[in-house]
Amino acid sequence: MTSKRTILLIDDSDYIIEGTASLLRFEGYAVVTANNGRDGLQLAKEHLPDLIICDVSMPEMDGYTVLRHLREDPLTAGLRFMFLTARAEKSDMRTGMDIGADDYLIKPFTIEELLSAIEAQWKKSDVQQRNVEEITRNVTYALPHEFRTPLNQILGAAQTLKSVALNCPDAAELADDIRSSAQRLLRISENFLVYAQLETLAVDRPALEQLRKHRTDEVGAVAADIAMMKGQAHQRGSDVGIGTMVEGISVAMSGENFHKMLDELLDNAFKFSQPGTPVQLDCAVEENYIQFQIHDRGCGMTSAQIVSIGAYKQFDRVVREQQGVGLGLAIAKRLVELHGGEFRIESSPGKGTTVIVRLPRC
Repeated sequence: MTSKRTILLIDDSDYIIEGTASLLRFEGYAVVTANNGRDGLQLAKEHLPDLIICDVSMPEMDGYTVLRHLREDPLTAGLRFMFLTARAEKSDMRTGMDIGADDYLIKPFTIEELLSAIEAQWKKSDVQQRNVEEITRNVTYALPHEFRTPLNQILGAAQTLKSVALNCPDAAELADDIRSSAQRLLRISENFLVYAQLETLAVDRPALEQLRKHRTDEVGAVAADIAMMKGQAHQRGSDVGIGTMVEGISVAMSGENFHKMLDELLDNAFKFSQPGTPVQLDCAVEENYIQFQIHDRGCGMTSAQIVSIGAYKQFDRVVREQQGVGLGLAIAKRLVELHGGEFRIESSPGKGTTVIVRLPRC
């Protein structure tokens, strides 16, 4: 008997649904079924199955559309997906593989063919999981030591140099430059580490489910504190504007991740706007979500830049010479998505930027 893995079966044929589901349950699988693509897509998001077996031609939403929606959602992008179809033409198979299908099974199929195809998916999944675990170990244990240890030594040496250079302004200034550069490198290395960890989380369903069980209480007050501290860190405490903060509200995100998400967004707001211009934080409750808005009057972004937000990108680096490698915004966006929230940017060049984050309440 196989381990208790979950398979989602989507097909508009009652005969296929009933027969295949019974067979899979007999083999020890937990089976969820849907008789159209729209219901199947919703069940995929609710159950996050280990494998989806989906017919191509169905009413309301065909299999290709189901797969496209799954691959566009970070929560479901990594789910294994197998098409079930009576059309064996190579062009149909190529279309499915091009949009991210893992395999095809042609009707009619034998019991042996079905179980063999499923077993092949488990083997692929196990190999990928081992690769992810190896990368995670390397990133988590090797890189932090290799980067943090020497950078902390540089920071300590710079502080010592400044303390003994009281009568030498040039040396004190040099110590400040060394310290500033080391802090920049430390933040960059830590953000690379955070982003790598988030990407491994995205394909680790048990870890992702555990991630969403954490919570942060009184997020309004926490958010206000983060904004004030970030303003002071940029020597722009008087530029911080805080609207009405909700009370007694909790969100489904750990305090550490909530702080990281908001810290990166506020850091961008201060970094890309001029001293003397406001950075405004607002908070409101909307049904099952709490919404945060961070608004600045900085350089803004074009529509193309907003669409292209991703890791390792930074806008107009040569012109603006901003520090960092653009990971902060990508990290904040990824954190919101992995916690089942919504992330949106409204911006115009030269008119500022508003980042809108909606997080589930708990």
